[in-house]
Amino acid sequence: MILLVDAGNTNIVLGVHDGNKYIASWRISSGGNKTSDEYSIQVMQLFNLGNINPKDITGVIVSSVVPNIMHSLENMLKKCFNHEPIIVGPGIKTGINIKYDNPKEVGADRIVNSVAAYEIYKRPVIIIDFGTATTFCALRENGDYLGGCICPGIRISADALFERAAKLPRVELEIPKGIICKNTVSSMQAGILYGYIGQVEYIVRKMKKEMMTSKYKEEPFVLATGGLANLIAKETDVIDKVDSDLTLEGLKILYEKNKEMANC
Repeated sequence: MILLVDAGNTNIVLGVHDGNKYIASWRISSGGNKTSDEYSIQVMQLFNLGNINPKDITGVIVSSVVPNIMHSLENMLKKCFNHEPIIVGPGIKTGINIKYDNPKEVGADRIVNSVAAYEIYKRPVIIIDFGTATTFCALRENGDYLGGCICPGIRISADALFERAAKLPRVELEIPKGIICKNTVSSMQAGILYGYIGQVEYIVRKMKKEMMTSKYKEEPFVLATGGLANLIAKETDVIDKVDSDLTLEGLKILYEKNKEMANC
């Protein structure tokens, strides 16, 4: 069994794959000040609740966009599972060709998602990851990673409105019945979510236009992942599919490509 770890700014997602299927997945808070012991307690409790023996883990791979938690996270993984984790970063085999000005600047999460999209879908793809930040990535069918754009996430936008406008309350992120609202909460929900949907639709249209040329005529397939992907996908027709396991799938593929590193 392999342990897949995706460390984001808000949450850490852990998945256990037995070679055929996922047998468990969990989500814990990133918690920038946690020690390796605190992470160990949480993770071991999850394994105990899932009735999974940590000794059955034969390999670990980690993707992280949060540098300040990596020391504690790596130490926890070494202590709990007795394996050197593979870290997604420079030098790792990906199978894709990153066309960024400086490939080292591309976030690990974007690389992992792109590897999964390339290996699974084998077609031009636009990947939207609705995380703490929302990322848009453009990928050709031959594995060329063209780049993309990064926007404030939906929760960041909502929190900014609450924090900077004295009379406005914090609101739940749910779609209101219409765009013309008759109370403050619904008005904020409409502005935040319908405004965000409009942003997504505009960016996707612009990316498709740039990706489709006389040489590349196939319209890109639009994949969405991340915690709020389903909420947005229900309200727009520009998203072709929500793939909630895209990041874990990418980590699993990267582990297979790089597992000799874990045995060095």
